[in-house]
Parts: sequence; C-alpha cells; structure tokens
Amino acid sequence: MTTESGFIGLMRAIASDPAARDLSDDCAVLNIGGESLILTHDMMAEGVHWLSNADPADVAWKLVASNLSDLAAKGARPLGVLLGFMLGEDTWDRKFAEGLNEVLGRFDVPLLGGDTVANRGDKRSLGLTAIGLATFAPVPARTGAHIGDLVYVTGTLGDALAGFELIEAGFDEVRILADAYNRPEPRLHEGQLLAPLVHAMMDVSDGLLLDSERLARASKVGIAIDVSQIPLSDAYISYRGDALESRMQAASWGDDYQLLFAAAPEIQLPVTSTLIGQVIQGSGLLLYDGDRQLPLPATLGYQHQ
Repeated sequence: MTTESGFIGLMRAIASDPAARDLSDDCAVLNIGGESLILTHDMMAEGVHWLSNADPADVAWKLVASNLSDLAAKGARPLGVLLGFMLGEDTWDRKFAEGLNEVLGRFDVPLLGGDTVANRGDKRSLGLTAIGLATFAPVPARTGAHIGDLVYVTGTLGDALAGFELIEAGFDEVRILADAYNRPEPRLHEGQLLAPLVHAMMDVSDGLLLDSERLARASKVGIAIDVSQIPLSDAYISYRGDALESRMQAASWGDDYQLLFAAAPEIQLPVTSTLIGQVIQGSGLLLYDGDRQLPLPATLGYQHQ
C-alpha cells in the first residue's frame, strides 16, 4: 500500500501552483485581488477517525472542527464549508445533519454546498472543504521558524487520547475527556490573534511530536522539545498520571487540535499558551526531559501507513 508521505510526494509533482505551498502546509493560500482565500479539505473514515458506534452528531462536529482547526492555523476567518457525504441508514443521516447544524451554528459558519454518494460497502467515509479569509498578511506558514524562536502550544495535550480510551472501554462519564475526543474546539480566535506575531504556526492534529518534526522540516531548522513542559489537564493527570511515559503518549497520539507556533523571544503573546521548546540550528526533532536528552520514540504520531 502506498504510504501517506509517498502519495503526497506524487501529488507534489503535480501541485505546482504557489497557492499549494508545495503541499507542506495545513492549507492552500489563494491570493485574489489583494486578499487571501484559505482552502483546506479533510476526510474522515469510519473505524479510523470514529468508532462505528459513535454518535453521528459527534462525527459531524469532529469533521467540521478538524477543518476549522486548519483555518485557525492560518489565522483565517471561516467563510463556509462544502460537504462530501456518503448516504446510508436514515436515522444515522438525520442525526448527522442535526450535529452538522449544531457545530456550524456554534462557529457561525454557513454550509455552502457539497455532494453525496451512495454507500456500497460497510464503512462510511466523509469529506469537508473549509474556506476562509486571511485576517493578516503574510499568512502564517510552517516554513517561517527562525533559529532562536521559542516554541509554544495552546491548551493541553492528551485529553483526546484519554477520552478515546474511556469511550472505547465503555466509560464516557468523564465528559471533559470524552468531549475532547468527540467535540474538539478549533482555536480560531487564538489563531487570528497570533497570526501577526508568529514566525510559523500549524495545528496539532497528528501528535505534538510528529507535527513539531514537520514544522522543523518545513522550516529547515531543528526543534528541541522539553517533554517535562508539555501541558496536561488535571483530568488527564487524574486518569493517566504525569510520568514520562504518559507525557510521551500525550505528545504522540494526536486529535488535540491545539496550535503549535514559533515566535521571537521578545514577543508578548496575546493568548494563553505554554513554552515547550526552542528552534535551534540543525534539522529535525530533539527531545529532552529537562536537561536530559531522550531518544526519539519509534512512532512520533499518527500517519496513514
């Protein structure tokens, strides 16, 4: 089977327009008449991104939120979405529509259209295209981190991991963790505030470690992350503890949809965030636990093959 990175390499040879940003960013940035349209498309598949017994309303929420999170990393204001939907059992479809209406209302985003297809198999897959308008130029990218920048992340990490484990085990009473997995909150407001100040920014969707490595690779720098500084919620710590292994798992699981960004040390940040590392000379990702360097784990985060 073709790997995700291998297929993107094939597409990179085709996507030569500057708006595609060499397929190394969260979104395409299309400059029109002095303004920048921000375009992103994410897919979700049953059994991969949601459990087969998931509430369809939660599936709708997560599909929208994951796309809006990409817009947030560009500091964009959402303009609308286009839905690609696989038809199936009527009750499921109606509950999905109710959830879609709820999440679009929550973030004040209109549904502009889309397409449907019949489901001839036993699993569904869904797609969503989100369209936004940049609120600042130049639009933040993964490629701009400078040596000496400090690396920050918003919010806390690992709650979605804990929520998934609880739901899979049949326990969803810890709503703050279950909601982190089922109903993530894209950091749109924070992204718009940070856009004029950061050198590089992206959302954390596939795991902090993997996404930090991607940021380092795109910016052609090294990034050193101190695992001891990774922010964990009280709910996560009460469930999984805050030992090194637990922190590493929180940093490599994904589905957090927080913002990871690099900014100059003198910048006064307008959002609550945690300093977790620094941009350094070299390449790739380095991990530390305080002053002690750690080996990289075999898996940095979630990848499709």
